[in-house]
Amino acid sequence: MKSRRQFFKTGGLAAIASAFPISSSVAAKIDQANRGSGPLRITKIEPFVISMGELSMPLSEAVTMPPIGTTTNRAGIGNRLNHSFPSRPKESSFTTLVKITTDQGIIGWGEAHAPLAPAAHAKVITDLFTPILLGQDARAVEPLWEKLYSSQRLRGYATGFYTESIAAIDIALWDILGKYTGLPVYQLLGGKFRDSIPTYRGAGSPDEIRESMKAGFKAFKTGFNKSSTDRIDKIFEMSEAIGSEGQLMIDSLGAFKLHEAISVGRKFDEMGNIGWFEDALMPEDIAGYAKLTDALDTAVCVGEGFSNRFQFRNLFLKEAADVVNPDVSRAAGITECKRIAILADAFGKLWSPHVSTGMPPYVAASLHLAVSTPNAVIIEGGNIHDATDVRLSRGNVLLKKPIEYHPGHAVVPEDPGLGIEFDEKELKKVIAG
Repeated sequence: MKSRRQFFKTGGLAAIASAFPISSSVAAKIDQANRGSGPLRITKIEPFVISMGELSMPLSEAVTMPPIGTTTNRAGIGNRLNHSFPSRPKESSFTTLVKITTDQGIIGWGEAHAPLAPAAHAKVITDLFTPILLGQDARAVEPLWEKLYSSQRLRGYATGFYTESIAAIDIALWDILGKYTGLPVYQLLGGKFRDSIPTYRGAGSPDEIRESMKAGFKAFKTGFNKSSTDRIDKIFEMSEAIGSEGQLMIDSLGAFKLHEAISVGRKFDEMGNIGWFEDALMPEDIAGYAKLTDALDTAVCVGEGFSNRFQFRNLFLKEAADVVNPDVSRAAGITECKRIAILADAFGKLWSPHVSTGMPPYVAASLHLAVSTPNAVIIEGGNIHDATDVRLSRGNVLLKKPIEYHPGHAVVPEDPGLGIEFDEKELKKVIAG
């Protein structure tokens, strides 16, 4: 008579499965039982540069930046050199995907936040990470994260391209671990507090807000980087269009000095429904953020440009934010962002995943993190639900089963791992190199 272990290994459940229809999650558990419990060795790591739009020039030429000497175009002392504008893609936004394959045939997908110079991330992954990772047990997600982070610590690589590249590997390893166990990533992170997370949508006018509220949205974000009276009046109008039923988030991309941010922020205080004042100052100005947070009733938000928990620790110790918005594909992946969220909770801070231009591994990882942490409040990407192109849908149109985005909320995928599966024929169409 077969033992229980022999029954699993010799296909007892597979025989039952052939006779009855089963769900994909149950099928994954059966597959896991048949595989046994040996090491899951990494055999191949492939980075792919993705272009999310038309590209008529080499990658090396696809970047633009305001000329040296560009000013803020304001009156008096406000007319200073403008250092807040980031470099931007000329034609198309980019990202870098990574595909990790194991000796048991399980594949994981990850993503580095790479809107510019995506080949740099691919080079880091190929030249620095692949020699470290090949042959390693893919289930050792956190030990491998520490190995990658520590391997270049003394060279100062704790931010930027390096941690963005770590993020790609880390997200892919969590995807593999979920598929190996037959569980969604949020379950591996401790379980979910809710099935979905609220979303906010970008808006540029009161009319846009009114139309989106009819569709079901209650939260919006708009840019604000001028202190002129007419622009403030427009913010007031947008705030009034929302009323007491929702909130408006303000993003300033580091445009202000402290005295300006306090002046503008106090006007936001008067409106009563401003969800947060985001990136009012340059991200390095922790002392300024501490003073701004203390001066305003409106919540102060910062963090999308930070890369690790140590930067966030310094922010929290200075009481320099009310809400933080780490980016899972920039701040070293799921492993590090889970730590950041826990740290934020210990300091009584809320958090919101930053989701910029990217693809489904980035979006799905953000959702799994959001639902598995008690202090996540809202997520970016409100326009995904009705987008039909690659860029605006964050690659959702490339999936066999799109991530569920609805007006005002997004649902975490329930299939094993990240819960996403690319249509690889469609994916090949957007690979740039």
